[in-house]
Amino acid sequence: MMNGEMVEKKLFPSPHPNIRLYEVTYLSGGFKVKGLLAEPIQTGIFDGFLYLRGGIKNVGMVRPGRIVQFASEGFVVMAPYYRGNQGGDGKEDFAGFDRFDAFSAFQLLKNHPKVHPKRVHVFGFSRGGVMALLTAIHCLHVRSIVTWGGVSDMFLTYVERKDLRRMMKRVIGGTPSKYPNRYTWRTPLYELERIFAPTLIIHGVRDQNVSIDHAYRLEKRLKELGKQVESWYFRDYDHYFPPHENRQVVHHLSKWMHHQ
Repeated sequence: MMNGEMVEKKLFPSPHPNIRLYEVTYLSGGFKVKGLLAEPIQTGIFDGFLYLRGGIKNVGMVRPGRIVQFASEGFVVMAPYYRGNQGGDGKEDFAGFDRFDAFSAFQLLKNHPKVHPKRVHVFGFSRGGVMALLTAIHCLHVRSIVTWGGVSDMFLTYVERKDLRRMMKRVIGGTPSKYPNRYTWRTPLYELERIFAPTLIIHGVRDQNVSIDHAYRLEKRLKELGKQVESWYFRDYDHYFPPHENRQVVHHLSKWMHHQ
């Protein structure tokens, strides 16, 4: 049994007549992990889109409407819940070993019969930004990366988010000052020389959940390394964009991906 192998696929109510939605169970590091899979019903070969959610446990859980929104832009979309969620095996550990759930889901998309194996894109929102960057660092043939309101530095998250410190100490196993290596391991900024895909950074300047500094640090480091990077900064928005603008950005980033 291989990482990324699908072991169960159940129809899930879809809010869109042209998109089939499934709850799937797939293998990741010996665990059975669950997620949502969205496929356009029309025949053909599509780009793959790995959607990496933010939050932890039920906070920031994958929403069917969001997945279908991206699928309707011409993608087969896979969105892991991460281990330990919604009946999946194991325990989520905030960009620790649960990163393998992203890597395995990327493999699932590459092997999907409706996906071009060399056209799988990676998208991360909030904490999913770290997961997206780690996936691009560790997986071959990532076509492009989009990080939206994305975390890039776990040390900075610990400093900024006093409300998350208890959770981070519990899940990561201590503070950054006591266990810096555990935070370094979860911070992709230190391994960006291994990214070869073009990267798009989307961030609201007023974001209080994930500060704009995460975007600035990522952009600066990628540019220092001579990597291909583009940034869309929105002066008036915070972590959550208004619905109309949100839809516009989804459409524009999808076009950007298809052009890569």
